[in-house]
Amino acid sequence: MKRFDQYESHLSVLNRAKDEDLNNEFIKSGIIDKFFIQFELGWKLLKDLMKYEGRKEADTGSPREIIKEAYQIYDFMDEEIWIQMLSERNNMAYIYNEAAATELVNKILRNYVSEFRRMEENLKEHYGNLLKESNGYK
Repeated sequence: MKRFDQYESHLSVLNRAKDEDLNNEFIKSGIIDKFFIQFELGWKLLKDLMKYEGRKEADTGSPREIIKEAYQIYDFMDEEIWIQMLSERNNMAYIYNEAAATELVNKILRNYVSEFRRMEENLKEHYGNLLKESNGYK
């Protein structure tokens, strides 16, 4: 599944963020941008998998609705963290100062990367080869 491949690829980059110079404003900006992309890939991947499962709830275009429904389906999801990530994503356009950017980077590294990894691991366990098939559901 192409979206899962992208999810894994971006996550491997975001996972290395903790090893970067977090005092560098450019690095912080890059981490925030990668978080934004990772979140988008995450909720859209959930939507794709819900469609694959034939769930009518996947027809919505709302990330909030997809997250809430995915929480009902997948026992590994932390709904509170995903809703926090959605809120951060929605508020990212309003980050104008370094202190707010630093706070967001710390949340990304402390809470969000591990949630993205947990989703990756559990989806691999749940869907197995479907996620790796180049001709799988897209």
